[in-house]
Order: sequence, then structure tokens, then C-alpha cells
Amino acid sequence: MKKYIFLVLVIAGHCVPVSLSYSQTPGPAWSDKMATTAMTIWKDSLVVQPGKPVTWNSDEGLVLEGFTNIWRRTAKGEYFKFMQTSMNRFVQNDGSIARYNPAEQQLNNLKNGRILLTLHKVTLQNKYYQAATLLRQQLSTQPRTKEGSFWHQKLYPYQTWLEDLYLAQPFYAEYAATFNRPEAFDDIANQFINLEQHVRDTKTGLLHPGWDESRKQTGTDKSSNAASDFWGRGMGWFGMGLVDVLEYFPTNHPQRAALLQMLGRFAAAVEKVQDPQSGLWYHILDKPTAPHNFPEASASNMLVYTLAKGVRLGFLPIKYEAVAQKGYAGITKEFVKTDEAGQVNLHGTVKVADPGGSPYRDESSDFLRSEKRVVNDPKGVGAFLLAANEMELRVIPAVGKGKTILLDGYFNNEFMKDASGQTIPFHYKWEEQGNNGFSLLGDHARYRGAQTLELKQAPTTENLKKASVYIIVDPDTEKETAQPNYVEPAHVKVISDWVKNGGVLLLMGNDLPNAEFDRFNTLAQAFGIEFKKETKNKVVGNQFEMGKIVVPANHSIFKTGRQLFMKDISTLTLKAPAKSVLDHKGDVVMAVAKVGKGTVFAVGDPWLYNEYTDGRRLPAEYQNFEAGTDLLNYLLSQVPAPNNN
Repeated sequence: MKKYIFLVLVIAGHCVPVSLSYSQTPGPAWSDKMATTAMTIWKDSLVVQPGKPVTWNSDEGLVLEGFTNIWRRTAKGEYFKFMQTSMNRFVQNDGSIARYNPAEQQLNNLKNGRILLTLHKVTLQNKYYQAATLLRQQLSTQPRTKEGSFWHQKLYPYQTWLEDLYLAQPFYAEYAATFNRPEAFDDIANQFINLEQHVRDTKTGLLHPGWDESRKQTGTDKSSNAASDFWGRGMGWFGMGLVDVLEYFPTNHPQRAALLQMLGRFAAAVEKVQDPQSGLWYHILDKPTAPHNFPEASASNMLVYTLAKGVRLGFLPIKYEAVAQKGYAGITKEFVKTDEAGQVNLHGTVKVADPGGSPYRDESSDFLRSEKRVVNDPKGVGAFLLAANEMELRVIPAVGKGKTILLDGYFNNEFMKDASGQTIPFHYKWEEQGNNGFSLLGDHARYRGAQTLELKQAPTTENLKKASVYIIVDPDTEKETAQPNYVEPAHVKVISDWVKNGGVLLLMGNDLPNAEFDRFNTLAQAFGIEFKKETKNKVVGNQFEMGKIVVPANHSIFKTGRQLFMKDISTLTLKAPAKSVLDHKGDVVMAVAKVGKGTVFAVGDPWLYNEYTDGRRLPAEYQNFEAGTDLLNYLLSQVPAPNNN
């Protein structure tokens, strides 16, 4: 089945819509099939030898990052459970990490930090914050070169490797962004800039696997101190690290442009060494015909992920989409095999290719070519999960192309202390990954090509101009905020005029004890809608069936989400132009009003927050996640086409 999609690229400050296509065979996606394999073969741990304690290692972090991204796209709770169970083998209640030794000063030990950050942000459990902070503290004492680059580890002094930029820097950047440590981004940028200037080959643009400040590492060119040859997986580590860091890098940082230019150089070099027939990349990138060289799975997956994500987020020109598509087609043809039992396996990953060990492994061609290829190596599987998820994002219809969803942060303006002690906004926020947040809804808005922003000021004619869809959720009461910002007549006038001119408004109320009704209703009533001061669908404990609402067949809006869970809601009273779009037990639950060129959708509950969409709590038969994506598709499709006259 071929799906046509659009991406929005930011080029010289302008949004440019780009049409793409991606073919997918009906049935479970490759990412789901490989995730099932991972959960089968690593049910208890990534340990290879039975009876040997599982180690704290970067391989597990790579696999679990693949699970993280797939979970955010699919909202399948079993993926999050696998992530949490895996980390709970190590993370103790006090935040200490079993079998982690900070004295080793290994950057490998930091890869799992991103999984810990996700677990903390979703569950708000303090032990994950403490564990992530313990890893972050390692960077404060990590040995550095004279230029400030981190050593790979204490055992290999003065050495900086390409993989270090993936093992440490995305975690470093995400921690800084999460807990407001902006000074870290100067250091992060310099880590990339310093290493690239030492290892980049000016002729090919490819990067040598590492650099030795001491000039003592075996296998290095003593004139440059750079390790020899161009190792495919090493390039993959560097590219993934760079594109992941850019996702968190401040848009106004003076070094951001340098990193984007670096990614451009990287992509150009990678494109040149892609095999023109298979679309894959070789273990030694620039010597495809050399004896014992071969296309390699982990490198190919890493490079596809880097290019595909770079294009999707607007960091790379659209031409690299074709490079990624061709590479992914080669991966699924050459490396992904289904055995007789129906299990999907990844072939063709080199087991070990980095220097070190005893006897010492250098980066010579002889060593690189001598390593065995194995089936379902975690480095290959993890990279495949990341690459497959990136490509499968392209199947999602981009109905938000060129549109902006504005989430109110003025009428809903609550604050809390985070784990680090800082005061942050919370409750129905795009960035909030906990139960009360809208992060999953925001992710899927962006997957559909829309931009998501928050309006922290009162709505005005000017600041609503940027909005295609405006969402107002559960305005504050005095119980929630000391000085609530109430809906005033001037706000009603501004919003009404905006709707008449083509705006799409989503109003989400709440139940009687938890909502401000009187002033919020002055806005709703402008469109023939009134939130009743009542509480329906009361649910006791985990008796989820008490909150079940079934959507009729052939519904005009909810095409895939048919069985909903809505707990403790306000129902609606309607008059023209409002019309019911969902009733339950004689009450109006959801309504739509067409006003001028615009559309208003109202529901008496913020029922699409993470607690009821992310797959972790509701029984599998409930489809709030699917209904949420249906609603996004509907709202974005109601935005009038731009008038170019």
C-alpha cells in the first residue's frame, strides 16, 4: 500500500512543503515485528551467557531507545513496560545503579541515561531522576583532552571516538533541556566541532573512527593522530548523535548553525559511498571491492535513521529522503529475514568493531575485516528499530502540513516544582510526558506535519493569526491557581471573530468539582454550546467499564477509535448552530458548531491526556489513542485552504 505524505522543511526561515511517498505492506510493521523478536530473545536481559549477571551497557540503551520511539508512535503499553522492566533490573529505590561504576569513567555507561530521563518524565518517579543525575555527574569529572573533548574512558587516555558523540551527547543535551542547564550547550557543540576537525578527511568528507591526543594509539596515523580507515558503524554513531542533539539544541544558540552545516557535510559524504545497487553501506565505507569487505547492517540502519530524521525535522535538504528510502529498502531486502517459526531476525551486524580490549584491537583494515557478523546483535537490532520507526512515521497522513496548533497556556496556567526544584508549568502541556500532559497528542500533531506552540498570553487578534487550531483546556479555578485568568468578554469577541474567519477551536471542559464553568461558558455559548454543571460517567477505582462510551459505526469523525474511556465528564446543552456528534445514555458528550468559515468542537473532559492515550493504564480494548488521532485528523482537515488571491 502506498501512502503519500508531506514534510515541512525550514529553509532560510521559510516553510517549504515537500511531497514524499513510502510503500508499506499491509500487516504489522517491521518495527513491531523486530520489537517482538527483541522482547522474546531478551525477555530477561541482554546477557548472552546464562547465569552471568547482566551488565549496565550501551547496547541495552540503544535497543530501548528504539522501543521508546516506537512506543511514542504506536502507544503500545507493552513497549513501555519492557523499557521500565529492563531499567528496573539496575535502578534501585534510592536512585543508585547496580553494576555501574562511575570510577571507570566510561562514556558507554551514559547511553542508558536517556531511557532514565524518559522513565522519570513519564512516571515522575524520583529514583529515575536520581539515577539520571548520577550519570550526569560523571561528565563533571570525566577526563578531557586539552581542547575539552571527553576521553572515551579512563582505560584509554587521551582518546576520543566517534561513538562517544552518540553515547554521551544526546543524553547531555536532553538533561540540559529538561532541567534548564543552557550552559551545557556550549560544551556539547564543542565536542562535535573539536572531533570533526581532527578526524574529517578533506578529500572524501568521511570521518576516521577516532582521535588520539597522545599519538600512542595503535592503528592511528601518527601525523594526524586519527585512527585509520573509515568505519561504517563509527560514521553511524556520529550521525545519530548529531541529529539527536540537534533535536534539543536551542534554536537561538550561536553554534547551532555550525552543527547544521556539519550534518550537511556528513550527509554529502555518506551519500557518495552508498552502494548504488543495494542502497546499503559497507563495513569499510570507501573500499567496497576490497577483500573481505561487505555491506553491514548496523551502519546501514544508523545512516538511514540519521538521514531520515534529519529530513523529517528540517535539518537536511529533501534530496536525502531518497537516499534514506533506498537504504531502508536495501536493509529490509538483504538483512531482515523471517525464520521457519515466523520470527523476524536481523542478519549482517559485525559484533565488535571498536578499538580497545586485551589484546588491543586497533582500527586497521585487517582487524575490521576479521570480525564476525552475527544475527540479532543488539547494536544492529537497536539501530533497525530506530530506522524502521523513522520510515514508518512517513505512513502517517500529513494533514497538518503548514498548519499550527496553538495550545492555551493563559486560562490554564498551573505550576509545580520539578525533581530539580525548579518551578515549571504543568497540566495539559505539550512538553509534559506524565499522566496529565498532552505530549503524545503533540507528538502526533507534529507527525502529521503541524507545528505545535503554546499561547501564554491572553488571546488577541494579532497572536491568534499564527493559529490554525486553538485548544483551550480546563480553565483554572482558584483551587488550581492563586490568581486565575478568567475568560472575559473581550476574549470571547476576539476568539469568535477568529473562528468566523476560519479558525478551528477545540474546547475541552471538565467535571463539576474540577472546572470553572461560568466564564468558560460565556465563550462556549457564543457557538451554541453550554457545559453543564454536573458529573457524568463516574468511575470507581479501576472499574473501567463504568467510563465506556461506544462510538456508532460509520462515524464521521471517529473512524478508528470506536470504544472510548471518558471518566467524570460534563455533558453539553446545545442550540443552533451547534449539533451533537456523540451521545451517550441520552446526554450530548461531544458537539460541533460551524460558525462562518470556522469550526468549533466541544467535549466535557480533557480525555486525550497521556494517562488515557499512552497505553500504560487503560485495558487494550479502549481506543482513546486512536480516537485522538482521528480527532487530530478532523480538526486539521477543517482548516480552510489558504486564499492565495
